[in-house]
Amino acid sequence: MQTAAAKNQARVAEYADMFSAMGTEARLRIMQLLLSAHPEGMVVGELQEELDIPNSTLSHHLDKLRNEGLVQVRRESTFLRYTADTEALQGVLRFLYAECCTRNKAVAPRDVIQICK
Repeated sequence: MQTAAAKNQARVAEYADMFSAMGTEARLRIMQLLLSAHPEGMVVGELQEELDIPNSTLSHHLDKLRNEGLVQVRRESTFLRYTADTEALQGVLRFLYAECCTRNKAVAPRDVIQICK
């Protein structure tokens, strides 16, 4: 049985990996595009056209995001369609909110709401 501290450490490590995966300009742009196309998502060709990066590089970035659970992929005939995993992103936001706004009170909850408007 895991202790609360061990569970928290595992959770922090998981979110750190997610932040790391989004920590490049190209991957953050991919996330922006996929969120703007939510819930339909985009096929690889559409992403490549929009980002103007080589297909092999795009594939590497998409694999990293998928491996960290930030995007989902499904095959449609000969195409791969990627969508942002909004549940995973909500988890990241809840983690940040809990750390900065409730547990540590570094930021007032009303200020977060103001930021989002």
